[in-house]
Amino acid sequence: MATHRRASARLVASFLAAGLASTALAACSTSSADGGTQEAQVSAEGVDDGTELTLWTRAPLEQQANLLVEAYNASHENQVALTVVPNDDYVAKVGAAAGSGGLPDLFAADIVYVPNWVQQGLFADVTDAVAELDHADQINQGHLDGGTLDGRQHVLPFVLDVSVMFYNKDLYEQAGLDPEQGPTTLAEFSEQAKAVDELGGDVNGTYFGGNCGGCLVFTWFPQIWAGGEDVMNAEGTESLLAGDTAQEVYGVWKDLVDSDAVGEGSQEETGATWTGPFLEGEVGVMPFPATMLATADEALGEVGVAPIPGPDGGASTFVGGDGIGISKDSENADQAWNFMSWLMSEEAQVEVLAKNGDVVSRADLAENEYSSQDPRVLAVNEVAAQGRTPLAINFQQAFNAPGSPWMTMIRNEVFGDGGTVETDNEEITAVLGQ
Repeated sequence: MATHRRASARLVASFLAAGLASTALAACSTSSADGGTQEAQVSAEGVDDGTELTLWTRAPLEQQANLLVEAYNASHENQVALTVVPNDDYVAKVGAAAGSGGLPDLFAADIVYVPNWVQQGLFADVTDAVAELDHADQINQGHLDGGTLDGRQHVLPFVLDVSVMFYNKDLYEQAGLDPEQGPTTLAEFSEQAKAVDELGGDVNGTYFGGNCGGCLVFTWFPQIWAGGEDVMNAEGTESLLAGDTAQEVYGVWKDLVDSDAVGEGSQEETGATWTGPFLEGEVGVMPFPATMLATADEALGEVGVAPIPGPDGGASTFVGGDGIGISKDSENADQAWNFMSWLMSEEAQVEVLAKNGDVVSRADLAENEYSSQDPRVLAVNEVAAQGRTPLAINFQQAFNAPGSPWMTMIRNEVFGDGGTVETDNEEITAVLGQ
């Protein structure tokens, strides 16, 4: 069993190192041979005429992407050829292809990159085609907003990922905790983590990506939202991460670090092996990507799932994952839209994603035949429908990039002596406003 757990952890860690014509037509810009743009007509359901389409996605979503592409190819004349790119190489690959006119027909993008790439004109406009979808008002709003510029829409959700608390039921039982009751406040989270840590040996109370800006926004922003504060202004140009709730969050984690209840290596963790220790059975409780529920169950047996709370309660989640759009270089916009519109269908959302234990992108499908069999999945879907997706043109530079001012803040407040939160917050704002 231990060998199997280690194999599962290594597999997931490698992924992380690195989601019929209609009479109503909509305009969509695609690139012409001379590098300009031309108007292509995209029908509400697109065209399915046997065209071979190209699609790029990043490695963390390889499993879901393969399932979706296989299901589409089995039921359509069009055929999608999928290319999976290592996570660390994806941004550079998209940038190089965009500059040379070599983008695929379709490409997925981490939702935090989408606003920047939309602004750069890498995605085609699909506003009117989206409006023609019968379920347009049920599609996850955070992903739609991420791809909206000047009121025009450019992406749909590809695969949603939300952050939740995972806890190891076996370790909870060994520590004398209720294996059916996860934390409902950050104080309870801290208490439960410390209780598990007392088991000693290779077991740790919690773990986090202390040198991974993306890991931290995905799992710590919800703790601030759950406490009733925002992390940025609505325009994404000002950081609000020096507020009282934010400082309470940093304080909880600093106490866990100082109490030695955090797994060794957290401070240096870049995200490459961020989820590995939990999947090895060595961590009691930690914020975790919901898309890995099936993997965690396979490695550990049934794990516990709870919403991410704030200091005094509440619940929130970061609605992450990837959006997908038609590239500016595609000459098959109608056919590419056929794939995108199918992604929003009940067949794709329920019979592919929900069946695999993944989060659905439509609120009206949150309760389905698969989620109803597992209260954990239903809870994840429900919190996803109410979660947030923070949007900023310079999100990557402010938060995700190595050496970002957000990472400086965490090093100072959690691993250091603190006292610089206002200055560090101003530095984040300066980058957001560039």
